[in-house]
Amino acid sequence: MLTLRQEDILLGCEASDWQAALDHAAEALQVAGLVEADYRQGLHAREAQSSTYLGNAIAIPHGTPESRCHVKQTGVRVLQFPRGLDWHDGQRVHVLVTIAAQSDEHLDILRQLTHVLDRDGVGERLAAADSPAQVAALLSRAVVEARLDAETLCLGFPAHSAEELALAAAARLRQAGCVAPGFVAAIAEQAPLALGQGLWLAHSHREVATPALALATPAEPGAVNGVFCLAAQGDAHRGLLERLSVLLESGQGSELAGASVQTVLARLAGEGAGAETLTVRVLNAHGLHARPAKQLIQVARAQGLPIKVRLAEGGEAVAASSLTKVIGLGARRGQRLVFSAEGEGAREALAAIDQAVRDGLGERVTPFDEGRDAPPVEASAPAPEPLAADRPHPAVAASPGLAIAPLFVMRTPRFDYPARAADAAEQERRLGAAIHEGAEQLEALVTQARGGEVAEILSMHEEMLEDPELYQAALEGIRDGASAEAGWWEAIETAARAQEALADRLLAERAADLRDVGRRVLGILCDVAMPEPPAHPYILVADDLGPSDVARLDTARVRGLLTARGGATAHSAILARALGIPAVVGAGERVLTLSNGDDLILDGERGQVIPRPSQERRDRAELRLKEREAREKAAWAARFEPAATVDGHRVEVAANLGNTAHAADAVERGAEGVGLLRTEFIFMAHAQAPDLEAQIAEYREALDALDGRPLVARTLDVGGDKPLAYWPVPQEDNPFLGLRGIRLALTRPEVLETQLRALLMAGVGRPLRIMLPMVKDVAEFRTVRVLFDRLLEELPEAERATDVQLGVMIEVPSAALLAPSLAAEVDFFSVGTNDLTQYTLAIDRGHPELSAQADGLHPAVLRLIEMTVSAAHAQGKWVGVCGELASDAAAVPVLVGLGVDELSVSARQVPLVKARLREFDLEEARARAELALAQATAEAVRDALEAR
Repeated sequence: MLTLRQEDILLGCEASDWQAALDHAAEALQVAGLVEADYRQGLHAREAQSSTYLGNAIAIPHGTPESRCHVKQTGVRVLQFPRGLDWHDGQRVHVLVTIAAQSDEHLDILRQLTHVLDRDGVGERLAAADSPAQVAALLSRAVVEARLDAETLCLGFPAHSAEELALAAAARLRQAGCVAPGFVAAIAEQAPLALGQGLWLAHSHREVATPALALATPAEPGAVNGVFCLAAQGDAHRGLLERLSVLLESGQGSELAGASVQTVLARLAGEGAGAETLTVRVLNAHGLHARPAKQLIQVARAQGLPIKVRLAEGGEAVAASSLTKVIGLGARRGQRLVFSAEGEGAREALAAIDQAVRDGLGERVTPFDEGRDAPPVEASAPAPEPLAADRPHPAVAASPGLAIAPLFVMRTPRFDYPARAADAAEQERRLGAAIHEGAEQLEALVTQARGGEVAEILSMHEEMLEDPELYQAALEGIRDGASAEAGWWEAIETAARAQEALADRLLAERAADLRDVGRRVLGILCDVAMPEPPAHPYILVADDLGPSDVARLDTARVRGLLTARGGATAHSAILARALGIPAVVGAGERVLTLSNGDDLILDGERGQVIPRPSQERRDRAELRLKEREAREKAAWAARFEPAATVDGHRVEVAANLGNTAHAADAVERGAEGVGLLRTEFIFMAHAQAPDLEAQIAEYREALDALDGRPLVARTLDVGGDKPLAYWPVPQEDNPFLGLRGIRLALTRPEVLETQLRALLMAGVGRPLRIMLPMVKDVAEFRTVRVLFDRLLEELPEAERATDVQLGVMIEVPSAALLAPSLAAEVDFFSVGTNDLTQYTLAIDRGHPELSAQADGLHPAVLRLIEMTVSAAHAQGKWVGVCGELASDAAAVPVLVGLGVDELSVSARQVPLVKARLREFDLEEARARAELALAQATAEAVRDALEAR
C-alpha cells in the first residue's frame, strides 16, 4: 500500500501552466528513481482522456495502463504550487499528488484522499503550508471534532463544589465511552480552572478515546454555575472552546445554570439567547445530499438575514447559506435540524425554511414514521418491471467510455427474522457461532486477496467482528428478550449511527463498513448468502456508490459502473472519471432487476445501457471499442486541420469555456474559436460584481489567446441553479421558470451595461460575438439592443470592437417558434440544447428519475432547431449549437444536415468532433437529418441512426 512520507513532498513549486506542471511532476518521479523519462507521455495521455482533478485544489496525475512499463518502482511525489494552477477542466489546483503505479496501487492514495473532498478551506491551507509535515497532515487525516451532545451533559447534579461537579462530568464522559478510568483519575488530581460567571474548566489528555466536552451543572445554582470537563485530543476541541469563549464574552455563561439540555446545546452551538429557533425533521430519503442541500441554501439566502442550522443532537451551528457547511452536517432522513435566526423578520424567515424542508426541498418525500423508518430489516417492495433485452435503456452519462462485459448486481439481501426470542442462552450461542463463522470467512478472503487494499479492508472487518463492546451491546439486547438477529443488528445500527453523527467523512465510511460486517453475520444467522463479485471482468450494478466504494474498486476487473441512483456531478462519478472507468448513473430501480452474468453494453458517452444484447449489436459495440482508441489518436494528430465534411462543407468547431484562462488550451486542442464563454463564472469568482477594469482584463485574456479567432461571449446567465451570493433572488416555486438569464439581467441594467462595455472595450481589433441568454421573444432583444447601440455610439471606434455581432441563445421554445421575427433583427443564433430540451420536454435535466429522458435528439427538439436554422438562413444569419448535443457522435451529422454552421463543445471534445465531421458528406448528413425528423421518439431516432 502506498503511504505518504514527508520526503515525498516538494514545496514551493511553480509552473507557467498545467502542462508544465505535469512535466515538473514527471521529472520529480524520474529524479526519485521511480520512473523512466517516457512516463511523462503517460501522464499527459491520461490527462487527455479525462481530468484527474479530485477536489479541494488537489489533482492526482497518474499514467495510463500502457505507460506502466516505464514505472521502475511504485511511489508518489506531492508537488505544492502555492500560487496555484488553472487546470484544464476549469478548476484551480494547488497540489499534485503524482503517482507512479505498477498496477492499481494508486487507488490506495485515492482512497486516503476521499475524506478531504468536503473539508472546507483545505485548498487554501494546502497553498499556505510551509512544511512537508503540514501538507502530509492535511492530506492524510480527517479533521475530528470534539463530541458534545445530550449524552455528555450532566445537568442538575446534586453537588455544590467545582471538584465534585468536575468528577461528575468526567464520569459522564466515561459512561459515554469517550474516556478510560485513567482520565477520571487525572481529573480527580487537579483543581478546576475558574472561567468566570460561575463556570469552571477541568481537562486532561490521559486515556482519551474520543475527544469530548462534558458539562455538569448543580441542582441549585450558586457560586458555581457549572463545570466543563474536556477530554482533549490534538486540536479537535478548538472549535468548542472558541464557541465557549464567545459565550463568556457575551456574558451569557451564567445562563447555563438551570438550563435544559436543548438550551445548553443551543448556546454552545453558537445560537444567541434572543434567537428565534425552529426544529424540523429531514424527510428526504437520502438525507441532505447535494440536491436538497442546494435548495435549502437558496431558500436561506432569499430570506435577507443570516440563518444558522445544526443537528438537534449537538454540534456547531453553521451558516444555512453555505452549501459545503450544510452538506457537511451529514443529516440523514429522520434526523432533526435546528434553525436559528435573529432580528426583524426572523420568525417569518424560519417559517419559510420550515415549509421548504417539509415540502422536501425539491424532492418527493413521505412522512417520517418511527416504526417504519428505523427497522433493522429491509422492507420488501413490489419488484419493478424488468428491462427488455437488446434494447437501449437511457440514463445519465457520468464517465465516458464503452464497456462490454457480464454484469454483477450488488444487491443488499433481505433478512427475515423474529424480533423476540425467549431462550436467551440459545440466542447467545447462535450469535457467538455466527460471529466465529463470519471471522473465518473474512480470514479466507484475506488469504485469497494476497495483500493490497482489498485485504486491508477485509482485515479491518475482522477487527470489527472482534470488538468486545459491539458483542456486549448485542448480548444486552438478547438478555432483554431480543433474538440473536435483532440484538446483533440493533448493536450494529447503534454503533454505525454514532459514527455518522460525528459528521466526519472517514468515520461515516467506517459506519458503512460496520453495516457490511453486520450483514455478513446476519446472513449467517438467517442462512442468507452474501453477494460476492466474480473473479472475471464485470460491470458493477448497484443502487448507488459512494466515493470510498469507487476508490476501492479493482479496476483490473471492473469494466464499468451502473447505478440506479446518483448524478453526473456526484463524487462517485467524479472519481470514476478520474480512474477512467466508464459510468452510467441514475438509471432507475429497473436496472436492479438484471440478472448476474447477463452481458451488458454500457455507453458512458451516450448515457445508455443495453442488457443482453444481440450478437449483431455486441459485434458493433466491440468494433466501436476497438476503433475508439485509434480514432482518438488520429483525431489528436489532425486537430489543427479545418473542420469540414468529406466533400469540403465547412462547419466551425469551437470550444465552450467557463474560464477565460483556458482559451489557450482550447486553441491547443484545435478549437477554431470560442463558441460559448460562460461569463457568469467570472462573476461567481468575485465577492461582488467585478468592475469594468476587472472584466476587461478577463475578456482580453481570452481574446489574446484566441489570436484572431472569434469569441462568442454569453452575457451574465444566473438565477435558477446558478445563484450569486451578492445578487439575491426572491424564493420562487420554480426558479427555472422565473428570474434567470436576460430577464434577471434586465432588473439590474447597470450591471448589464458594464459587462457590454467591458466586452466591447476588450474586443478592439478582434472578432467579438455577444449573445443574450434565455430570450423568449424579440421585445427582450430590442431592450438590450437599445443599450448596445448607445454604447457603440458612446465609445470611439478606436477604443472598441468593430467586428462585433449581437445574437441570442435559442433555449426557450417560444424563441424557436418565433425565430423568423428574431432573425430579422439579431446577427446570429446559438442553440443551447440543454435548456431547450428540458423546456421542450418539461423535464428538469437534473431530475434524479427523469433526467435520462431529457434527450436532445428528441424529434420535437430537432424540429425546433430546424425552424431556427431555416429562419436564420433566410435572413443570411448563422446558427451555432453550444449544448451537449453538439458533441454527441450520433447527433453531429444530424445537426450538420439541419444546416447548423457551428458546433461548440468542451475543449476536450474538439478533436473528436472535428474528426467526426470528416466521416460523412453533406448529402449523408441531410439524409440522417430527414431520418431523425421522421421518428416519433428520441429512442426511435437513436435506433434509426444506429441502424443506418
